[in-house]
Amino acid sequence: MKVFWTSQALLDRAAIWDDIAADNPAAAAGMDVLFSEGVSRLKAQPLMGKPGLVQATREVLVCPSYRLVFEINHLEVWILALVHTARLWPPER
Repeated sequence: MKVFWTSQALLDRAAIWDDIAADNPAAAAGMDVLFSEGVSRLKAQPLMGKPGLVQATREVLVCPSYRLVFEINHLEVWILALVHTARLWPPER
């Protein structure tokens, strides 16, 4: 299964990196490795996690503080967002 990141999810990932790296670049790198490992697991088990709060999505915790929100489209997994668990999800409209 192929995994793709939406532009919003890539922005989320970059913002998390920037926020953590401001205080601890090594911790930012370690967190990014956890994100990559979570995505690798999705390639092998795309139905992991639980049904998401947004219709037709799924969510998986990649560590205790961050969840990947994704959707499955045929043989593709699309990462839609990377969200801190303390943040409101889905965002209010």
